[in-house]
Amino acid sequence: MKTLSVLCVVCTLVVLSGAAEQKLKNCNEVREAYSSKGFNVNDVPNKGVNGAPLKVCPQGVSCCTVEMEEKLSQQSHTEIKAPVSRLSTTLQSTFKQKHGHFDNFFRELLKNAQDSLHNMFVRTYGVMYVQNAELFKNFFEDLTKYYISGSAAVNLDAMLSDFWADLLERMFRLVNVQYEFSDAYMECVSRHTDQLMPFGDVPRKLRIQLMRAFVAARTFVRGLALMPEVVNKVSTVSASPSCVRAAMKMLYCPYCSGQVALKPCQNYCLNVMRGCFANQADLDTEWNNFLDAMLSLAERLEGPFNFESVMDPIDVKISEAIMIMQDNSMQVSQKVFQGCGMPKQQSTSFRSTRSVKETGFTGRFRPYSPDARPTTAAGTSLDRLTTEVKKKLKSAKKFWSTLPEAVCAGDKIAPGDECWNGTAKSRYESVVIGNGLANQVSNPDVDVDITKPDVVIRSQIAALKEMTSWLKAAHSGNDISVESDDAVSSGEGSGSGCDSQSCDTDQDIYFSIPPKTEKPRVNPVQSTAAGFASPSSMALALCGLALALLAPHLR
Repeated sequence: MKTLSVLCVVCTLVVLSGAAEQKLKNCNEVREAYSSKGFNVNDVPNKGVNGAPLKVCPQGVSCCTVEMEEKLSQQSHTEIKAPVSRLSTTLQSTFKQKHGHFDNFFRELLKNAQDSLHNMFVRTYGVMYVQNAELFKNFFEDLTKYYISGSAAVNLDAMLSDFWADLLERMFRLVNVQYEFSDAYMECVSRHTDQLMPFGDVPRKLRIQLMRAFVAARTFVRGLALMPEVVNKVSTVSASPSCVRAAMKMLYCPYCSGQVALKPCQNYCLNVMRGCFANQADLDTEWNNFLDAMLSLAERLEGPFNFESVMDPIDVKISEAIMIMQDNSMQVSQKVFQGCGMPKQQSTSFRSTRSVKETGFTGRFRPYSPDARPTTAAGTSLDRLTTEVKKKLKSAKKFWSTLPEAVCAGDKIAPGDECWNGTAKSRYESVVIGNGLANQVSNPDVDVDITKPDVVIRSQIAALKEMTSWLKAAHSGNDISVESDDAVSSGEGSGSGCDSQSCDTDQDIYFSIPPKTEKPRVNPVQSTAAGFASPSSMALALCGLALALLAPHLR
């Protein structure tokens, strides 16, 4: 009886072995599948070959040759790279587009603001503005330079100080045309600008707004530009030879045993891909930190650092400053005379021959409400842009650590136990390891040297870390991306220097201009018209100018 049982087992094994050999005697299915990949069908033997010196797949009777292994290894590399390339290309395209939208929007806002001020001031001040429009043209050119190149091109704080000092000089000469002022005297006037506050609190508030809005806008745009750059550079990283070997074994070794339809087990695929993408997964921490910083700055752009809310009414704000100087011109002049000395009077008096048509006010300043967010540039608004980009930023999280799941999905794998485990059609017993280079020390399927991190990927981790620090600084209103030599030596950087708590308040962020009746505006330019010999006569001149400007509206 015992002998009979042994004979039955032996016979069964012989039958099974014979069946496998019989299957390998015919490699027609392998030939068909191989040629469908674009390879020469003549590479495949008609029947199984015994003793082929294969380098990756199991040796013995096989439908594979060494030449087939080499070609299928290349095919394996292409197949694991394809879904990653597709995802990377989509990510690059998305954020290149978002970068273009934001960049065009900010540039168009700058242009619109310049055009709006020009049109408003031509209508309001007439030829007096036109003759010296270069002051305001330079102002917007410098703002644009700062937006494009940052503090490497323009010290925004110093530029704003120079703008108000230049405007003060022009207006001061105008309201004191009866005096001669030397360059040294005007330097004295400029030195006292902060104490005089000739434009009220407008310069301080506008400085805070511009600093925060411009730093936030340009840093956010730079962040959007960095994302496709990082993805593009990481996509150039080639798979290691051990990764290609493991992928070949996973995807095409079933061909050698004639099982062309057999797919890898999911966990087997995940271990292979986590070994292949170990370096890429190490990007995830800094990538996610960067995305969190971008999302936080996007919140600032929607709120207190709203670029659109600053640029849209900037013409009204500068005009408000001019009106304040006009209202306080006598007091300002007296303080200057006390601090800098009495200037020399002009030798000859001239009467102004400027007509009402040249200087008359023909429009009404519109009040600004920070609640109004019109579609002012590029056919959209900042709120719309940030809402859309925040969705994309959130969806980009964990991009690198989920690449293995992206590859090991769909028809690339087989569920359950009816799958290829690397050696046979059976359950995959190994534990799925974690992501990242350090975890690959225990990878059962890919030989990964954890002591040699990829140089390109490490450089991109450093780039993300640096950009994250810039984004966090911009979140507090500071630009640390490029500091000038003076800023470094003095220990000061560009920006408002606000902390997170103060930046969250709107107290100094928006200042609305209440509706006003039209008031005579003082020409913010240097005039050659002579005037009067005393402060009292200067007051009479201002009254006369007011009557002349308002005459058309009083009829």
